[in-house]
Amino acid sequence: MTPKLVIGAGVLVVASVLVVLAIARAPAAEIACGAGFFPRGMRCCVSREGPCGAASQCPSPLVAGPRGCVPPPKRVRIPETTVTVGPSDWEAEGRVSPRSVHVASFEIDAFEVVVDEVACPSCVRPEPAAFGSGDPARAAANLSLSDASTICRKKGGRLPTDDEWLVAAAGAKPRRYPWGDTGAVCRRGAWGLVTGPCAHGDASADTVGAHPDGDTELGIHDLAGNVAEWVVAGATHDDRARLRGGSYATSLATELRTWSYRDVDPHAHPEAGARCAYDLGPSSP
Repeated sequence: MTPKLVIGAGVLVVASVLVVLAIARAPAAEIACGAGFFPRGMRCCVSREGPCGAASQCPSPLVAGPRGCVPPPKRVRIPETTVTVGPSDWEAEGRVSPRSVHVASFEIDAFEVVVDEVACPSCVRPEPAAFGSGDPARAAANLSLSDASTICRKKGGRLPTDDEWLVAAAGAKPRRYPWGDTGAVCRRGAWGLVTGPCAHGDASADTVGAHPDGDTELGIHDLAGNVAEWVVAGATHDDRARLRGGSYATSLATELRTWSYRDVDPHAHPEAGARCAYDLGPSSP
């Protein structure tokens, strides 16, 4: 080997080692937040400094409330829908029994239940920021099925049925993800925050509405990721209940698919939250 080739090979080896060391020392990926939100640790906050939920101006879709930025009381009308769920989505084969789903028109909250709406401290994951000066727009977590049902009743609603949640997330096509058929990436939801691809560390529920790229075409936020949502599923046994939508702890994109769910015991789970649904009266247009 000529001297020039030896020198060139040596430079290449040194450069390769430096690249490997840089990758090894690189910090974990920064979480992706919507416009107006600021990544802080494993959270999307409305301010760069100070309390996560306090800001002089709230980013859309949040609005100003007595304790800080909060989601508006917005409901989304879901039209009467019939959709076939099953092998029509090749990735659902072997995971979902083919069936036809029909739901009457109903309304569902555009946002998950947040800390500001929860009256009882026992219903929320105990942490200093949960009450007082904490983030009022953070999704309420660590809810049991009973907690979730009680909260929705106090709001004048109920938990959505399994089929209603599925139609709200998948639409009539159906969509593979709430936002469409394209892949799950970090900007579309709070997921993969514990061991997944979006960040690494001690994560928990995030601010609702902070990932608008993951909204449905009707404007429902966070149906994939953030907190897993309790639904009423008649097919489960008395000692099991159903969670849909994945969560911040979800590490695989397949668990964010609209047809994916987990049957668990009905007790409180760190990643479990709620979203409320509402019946339409006879005079509703």
